[in-house]
Amino acid sequence: MTHETGHALPLTEEDLGPDPLQAFAHWFAEASGVGIRLPEAVALATASDAGAPSARMVLLKSFDEDGFVFFTNYESRKARELATNPRAALLFYWDPLGRQVRIDGLVAKVSQEESEAYFSSRAPGSRLSALASRQSEVIASRAELEARVSTLRDELAGKDVPFPSSWGGYRLTPVEYEFWQHRDDRLHDRLRYRPSESGGWLLERLQP
Repeated sequence: MTHETGHALPLTEEDLGPDPLQAFAHWFAEASGVGIRLPEAVALATASDAGAPSARMVLLKSFDEDGFVFFTNYESRKARELATNPRAALLFYWDPLGRQVRIDGLVAKVSQEESEAYFSSRAPGSRLSALASRQSEVIASRAELEARVSTLRDELAGKDVPFPSSWGGYRLTPVEYEFWQHRDDRLHDRLRYRPSESGGWLLERLQP
């Protein structure tokens, strides 16, 4: 598929093809190729067991046939909600291309080995922050948080930052994809993939 940044180009079923993961990989590569800052930034929506929704931005760290992976604190609000309601939705928005991708699915923790491997690849400052922060809990001041990080930095000088047991990854396994392309006059193109009863994916066009 070709594109011109800022132009409202059509989106057809043939453009996307039968495999939503390949279609996503193609769009993600194009978003990266036009210089979008953090094309991996994605809105993650979860809900409590009572149905109260919440959303926040996270960073997609990998995706493949097994699903879409992000990392967080396992004691955060999103983690508490996923523990009782393990469904979530991802929303990518790439404005220069006039594109959105929505992905709904089931969520489960990745293995500890996978979490530890990614944690060890992070910058030392990011590892210290993950160890110091009790994500989503109330704290009296920014100064208190910075002091906690400073204390840990001094205690761990010359040592590896230990892997925090309350931190790790999740993998969202898609049950539905929607690809959205901006078109003039609000007649946007929307194409949805959902599982077919005969196997594979059923591709349908939705009204804008």
